[in-house]
Amino acid sequence: MDKSKKEGRYQRIIKQLEDLLTKTNDPVARMATIAAVLSHKFDYFFWCGFYFLHDDKMIVGPYQGPVACQVLQDTGVCIAAVEQNKSIIVPDVHKFPGHIACDSRASSEIVVPVRDNEDNILAVMDVDSDSLNSFDETDRTYLEKISALIYLTK
Repeated sequence: MDKSKKEGRYQRIIKQLEDLLTKTNDPVARMATIAAVLSHKFDYFFWCGFYFLHDDKMIVGPYQGPVACQVLQDTGVCIAAVEQNKSIIVPDVHKFPGHIACDSRASSEIVVPVRDNEDNILAVMDVDSDSLNSFDETDRTYLEKISALIYLTK
């Protein structure tokens, strides 16, 4: 998908989510809605969901796609995003040191920290694709905007 088409789609999705997420401030409900919308709007999103940070591990939250790893610990892209305090784009997960293969069909991935209103990371948004090089800076920019909607209070 070319950049302008992708940006347009993300802009429409953000508008849709802003309308949908006004019903509750509950972060789990918002995550469930976001995962459902994103997984149905992008055909290259093989798995889309969230992992909550719990002490030294991450526990799966709302998601769309094949069965997920329930607990992540010590390694992987999600843990790296928390440790590095930033979004991570992985063009080829098979080349990422310590990658955790919850589903062998995953080939590329993007992980975006989910922050509360005080900038603390409470979770991550994790999106996998079954194709290589699926994610770029456009995805990062807009997924960061979408993740900011989770703890936004109105």
